[in-house]
Amino acid sequence: MKHRITGNTLQSLDIMLDKGEAVFTEVGGMAWYKGGFDMKTNIPGGVMGGLGRMLSGESLFLTTYTSQQDGSVVTFTPEAPGSIVARTLADGQSIIAQRDSFMVAQQGVALEMHFKRRIGAGLFGGEGFILQRITGPGVAFFEIDGEVREYELGSGERMRVDPGHIALFESTVSHDIEMVKGVTNVLFGGEGLFLATLTGPGKVWLQTMPLSNLVAKIASRIPSS
Repeated sequence: MKHRITGNTLQSLDIMLDKGEAVFTEVGGMAWYKGGFDMKTNIPGGVMGGLGRMLSGESLFLTTYTSQQDGSVVTFTPEAPGSIVARTLADGQSIIAQRDSFMVAQQGVALEMHFKRRIGAGLFGGEGFILQRITGPGVAFFEIDGEVREYELGSGERMRVDPGHIALFESTVSHDIEMVKGVTNVLFGGEGLFLATLTGPGKVWLQTMPLSNLVAKIASRIPSS
């Protein structure tokens, strides 16, 4: 399976498939295609699996596109301005993603909900208690708000991040939430009450413009009636 990502802040993803190759996405995730495809919509993992996906920001049903001929191309576009990230996952290798960031994946990849380990992270993390766990083998694609910054954390190395800017992190990275220290910082710092702590080893992908921040900024400019 080959793919091509084009564009800058309004990117699109072309996936080139030969006969018998397949990808799956949430319902309504496909933008257009050319060539021959067999399209099937179902609930992988049964109702409980579908409900778990809904809690993690995806749809109850998933749609699988299987190419019926060599050289078919199916195109996907993100729901908001941002970037598309591709990850090749080995068998059993997982990546943790923010809610609603999963875009499309090669058949064989598993999409599940993922609970944050600590209650503090769930209650105050800014992106909800439930994240997404995507497990290989196969290639998975994610839509990230704004631009992407990638970091490689060594063992025990830490980063502190505004929780809304966390897009993806490898399952080897631990994730926790802590309250900002200092009364003045809390009251006048303008950065919120909590920061996320990411501890290596593993890779971390941060997003420059969380959709929630963009929505809040737009809402602040709308005159009240």
